[in-house]
Amino acid sequence: MNTTNNIPTHNLLINGKHVAPESGQFSTILNPATEEIIASVAQGGINDVDTAVKAARGALAVWNKMRAADRGHILNKLADLMEAHQEELILLETLNAGKPIASVRRQDMPAAIDTMRYYAGWCDKIIGQVVPARTDALTYTIREPVGVVGAIVPWNFPVMIGIWKIAPALACGCTLVVKPAEITPLTLLRIGELALEAGLPPGVLNIVTGKGSVIGNAMVSHPDVDKITFTGSPSVGRGIMQGTAVNFKRITLELGGKSANIIFSDANLDNAVRGAASGVFFNAGQVCSAGSRILVQRRIHDEVVDRLIARAKEIRIGDTITADTALGPLVSDNQMKTVLDYIDIGRKEGASLIYGGKRCDRRGYYIEPTIFSGVQHEMRISQEEIFGPVASIIPFEDEEDALRIANGTAFSLAAGVWSSDITRVHHMARGLKAGTVWINTYGYTDVRLPWGGTGESGFGREHGEAALENFTEPKTVWLSLL
Repeated sequence: MNTTNNIPTHNLLINGKHVAPESGQFSTILNPATEEIIASVAQGGINDVDTAVKAARGALAVWNKMRAADRGHILNKLADLMEAHQEELILLETLNAGKPIASVRRQDMPAAIDTMRYYAGWCDKIIGQVVPARTDALTYTIREPVGVVGAIVPWNFPVMIGIWKIAPALACGCTLVVKPAEITPLTLLRIGELALEAGLPPGVLNIVTGKGSVIGNAMVSHPDVDKITFTGSPSVGRGIMQGTAVNFKRITLELGGKSANIIFSDANLDNAVRGAASGVFFNAGQVCSAGSRILVQRRIHDEVVDRLIARAKEIRIGDTITADTALGPLVSDNQMKTVLDYIDIGRKEGASLIYGGKRCDRRGYYIEPTIFSGVQHEMRISQEEIFGPVASIIPFEDEEDALRIANGTAFSLAAGVWSSDITRVHHMARGLKAGTVWINTYGYTDVRLPWGGTGESGFGREHGEAALENFTEPKTVWLSLL
């Protein structure tokens, strides 16, 4: 990192070195809370991707000649360094992504460190099995690394989701070319430096910054990239599927959501409303599993509406580096305009805007917590992912009606159920089309549990042992005993 006019300047990180982009071009990075320039970052190009892929391909043999336990030691050392530098990383994430510092300190950074440690422990436990297919042969399977991985990371949880991809790939013996989101690259660039300090061989982890339309497309089409793991929008996911079809590249897609948070009349309403509010307003609603559709049993509809409004009024909006700030800005001017457009769509569709709905009167890309009632299931604000602090309250009659509404979108990432009836919650959990169902809570994840969805929410699973399938290939060995 260099500094020009007191603005840090970041090059690409390729083959263990900071490398200037071939184009010589850099982009400015803004703090969404202040709209001020905080860094200048390299705009990589197609040739830079090619250089990074060659470095990753060359490092495969080095990384895989290590004892698996030694790879685990390096990943644990990286986790140690992330922990030692966590305040630096927390501040970077806060300034770059516009996330309240308290939430990064409470969730994002601990989860990233935990993920790195968890997969460090997997390095020497990725095993095959002996399959007694015949008495005249020794037949067994082994799992080999898939090869060079292209990881495309979103802007809403740069460090956490970045490590979700990096840690299991490294544990499986893969090497990576990582493309952070164009507007939030700072934390992963720093982690790339820490990885080298931890002893990761040059070329094993390469960070190439720049436009998704350039870097992402180059990774998808590159013949020497064996696997793409992507978190982002369904529209970009479709493009990745089309691009990887040319050479049958393996892919994992974690895409959007329009999750239903279902409140029955027998729920503990204090807990349910608290969970519903955090489920849609956390990280300014920029969460793929945000509970943006709040389904409320009709007999308690008005009470829940009143309680949600009261809850929204209590949310502290402020400077992201202030410890008691709960709602930060949208990540960019473009995202803010997108959310404001959806709020206007909701009004025009006939939903009742009962709270919020405006840009905050302050510097930065802040939007008030926003609540619509009278939302019809077919409305766009009920069907399309807004990715902002916008809640749609939808009444329902009974379990069957709730399932009809909850399952009536193209998404299937997550859902929540609030009820004191143990039979009902299990029935709902089985009936909901969702990769994760929370019962009497909302939003928790853990690296030990698989995460993902189907349909417009993508396919494949991150986290847990399931993620190892993303980065390994099974091989059968048949030894004749005759």
